[in-house]
Amino acid sequence: MSDAYQVISFVENQNMKIEILEYQNLGGNDNFTVAEKLYYAQKSNIKLRQVRITLKNSSLTAEAGALQLMKGNITLKSLGGSGAKGFFKGLASNVLANESMIKPQYQGSGIIYLEPSFKHYMIVELDNEEIIADKGLFYACESSVSVSVQAMKNISSAIVGGEGLFQTKVSGSGFCVFEIPVPEDELVEFEIQNETVQVDGNFTLFRVGNIDFTVEKSSKSIFGSVASGEGLLQTFRGTGKVIIAPTLPVYQKLVHALTPTPPEK
Repeated sequence: MSDAYQVISFVENQNMKIEILEYQNLGGNDNFTVAEKLYYAQKSNIKLRQVRITLKNSSLTAEAGALQLMKGNITLKSLGGSGAKGFFKGLASNVLANESMIKPQYQGSGIIYLEPSFKHYMIVELDNEEIIADKGLFYACESSVSVSVQAMKNISSAIVGGEGLFQTKVSGSGFCVFEIPVPEDELVEFEIQNETVQVDGNFTLFRVGNIDFTVEKSSKSIFGSVASGEGLLQTFRGTGKVIIAPTLPVYQKLVHALTPTPPEK
């Protein structure tokens, strides 16, 4: 089994060990169409990856549906708010945030494998701090870390910014795993001190620290925005870090270009 994959990243403390596995070859399918796709995926260096967590008498919170298998003395409970009021409050905010309301918590000692995918994973260690993540990026964390929703401060950010009314807030101390759309080494981190970062597009993945997010015109007048060829910009002001994926729009354009256009009726 160890020859099937490589451990490409890992962290460990007294509570758990988190590993990112990368499978080197996928050659066992007996469907010719699938085999052809796997062949070209291999030639393009597209690899299947999986998150493995070893619990040491500790607990893990994961996204709903992420579990593939677990081995050992591990119990499972679901976290969805306390009582009917907490349930419906969580339901409302999580539906708007496009996140799963019920997040399972795994407690005990043993090994957990989460569902494999062709996406990329990033491990972050929080030290009594919080990170605001784009919706859909949260995957798992130590249960010492709190996962909630962060409401947008103004309507323009929610409607025009492409993020919706809520994002995911992860806070506290401990390890977190995020499922990211590009390789980690393609992310760019800007550290700002009472400064501004403006982004033309929806490819900012994380922000850390005391940073406000708004959507603004690229110049003071609408005519200036039109003349400059730019429209509305995602704007981040304050002190902290802004983490973006500048290559993401390129991948999205390629997907769009390669998607067949349905025939006209």
